[in-house]
Amino acid sequence: MSLAVHLDGITKRFPGVVANDDVDLRVREGTVHALLGENGAGKTTLMNVLYGLYTPNEGTVNVGGEPRSFASPRDAIDAGVGMIHQHFMLVDTMTVAENVVLGREPRKWGGLAVDHDRASEEVRDLSEKYGFDVDPDARIEDVSVGVQQRVEILKALYRGADILILDEPTAVLTPQEVDELFDVFDELAAEGKTIIFISHKLGEAMEAADDITVLRDGKNVGTVDANATSREELAEFMVGREVLLEADKDPVEPGERVLGVEHLTVEDDRGITAVDDLSFEVREGEVFGVAGVDGNGQSELVQAVTGIRTAAAGSVSFLGDDVTHASRRDHIDAGIAYIPEDRQERGLVMEYDLVENDILGSQHDERVAPGGRIDWDTVEADARDVITEYDVRPPDPNATAESLSGGNQQKFIVGREFERDPDLVVASHPTRGVDVGSIEFIHDRLLDLREEGKAILLVSSKLDEVRQLSDRLGVMHDGRLSGVVDPDAVTEEQLGLLMAGEDADAPRAERLPSGGDDA
Repeated sequence: MSLAVHLDGITKRFPGVVANDDVDLRVREGTVHALLGENGAGKTTLMNVLYGLYTPNEGTVNVGGEPRSFASPRDAIDAGVGMIHQHFMLVDTMTVAENVVLGREPRKWGGLAVDHDRASEEVRDLSEKYGFDVDPDARIEDVSVGVQQRVEILKALYRGADILILDEPTAVLTPQEVDELFDVFDELAAEGKTIIFISHKLGEAMEAADDITVLRDGKNVGTVDANATSREELAEFMVGREVLLEADKDPVEPGERVLGVEHLTVEDDRGITAVDDLSFEVREGEVFGVAGVDGNGQSELVQAVTGIRTAAAGSVSFLGDDVTHASRRDHIDAGIAYIPEDRQERGLVMEYDLVENDILGSQHDERVAPGGRIDWDTVEADARDVITEYDVRPPDPNATAESLSGGNQQKFIVGREFERDPDLVVASHPTRGVDVGSIEFIHDRLLDLREEGKAILLVSSKLDEVRQLSDRLGVMHDGRLSGVVDPDAVTEEQLGLLMAGEDADAPRAERLPSGGDDA
């Protein structure tokens, strides 16, 4: 089989960083090829080279057996290479057809006007050819995220793409939409198209791809047949050592209620209801997980629970005290730790060093600031403990937060919050952007805290993560809990239906005595 893509010796440098280091990549024509690796491994940079967004410092790009030099994405598109980014580039108020043909609209009346009927017909024909089932006349704002992704693929196909690159394509999809996307991959490959998709999810790479290339620290560490490998082997390629992929969770009997959320309503920045009359509780020695597609109120829920956002109605209690309108500082002083979903916006001051970042939120604590004066020796010792215990690199307390990779920034925040001996940990996407080995470590520490009797509210878009760690699992859709289920008994299909707001005959979690409404 001939090669659709051959990247030979690609090196791409940025100031102080070698993102790709002499990478060779061969992609067979008419196949689905997964580019696997953790955040910072160089996956997206390599594909941006192929798509013409970056010019390599060294190496050559070959497409269809011919050497190419792309000065811009337009050059790549003209050569038959299309790229669908994580964040879709669609105009919500326009129709599917208008988005697909934008910039290349069919004309009528001697080129004086757009031929909308012809555009709709061409997009319908293209959609039917690949079995996409997309209505060309529907407005983008009225269709699901999964359909929007298909529209992005149609845009690339309309422009003549034979090679399609998708960057983390499953990040915002339900399990059912993921299955549908992989069916689309099969249809495209059967038509002779070549698919390259970027991922850090082992199972998805094995399910959808014919071949898998693993990048680690900017280098290609191997390409394997997806049918002749295992999750364990891929994880070892990604991290460089053997990794325990399944969390070892021992049974723990929940104790008293720590967090109570009663009929909580929270508005977003636009004044629109994001959390709608929500009730649940978290007890000592319990992990209460919250799953759902991003953007269904999870962020606003976490912000209300941690004192960042004021609730419009309802109440939040902590160890029996009403903290609905308490300040962020009051929440910290009370013993509520918080791992934010946006580490740079909420978790760190990027220009501060790690010692200064270690004290954020606890600068009024008598232990580190006796008499109101900060004891910097104590703070530095604490920072060094976090750096050592959580393998933060570089291991330098004087390094600034902005000098660390995203994964190391995350490990520092997790370590800082866990080491404060909280009664409640609110963990929002705690393993986002960290490598498989660090995920293993963070999961173990969360379960250690659970065994110590701490209460944990875990919000994550990773279904494997919330299913493995949670004792009870709430599924959010459109600001409400569509169900609280038993994570050990629920199927991925049932979770997908709940995430889409549909009724599912899912095994409900055991209702705990007294307190919060789990329905």
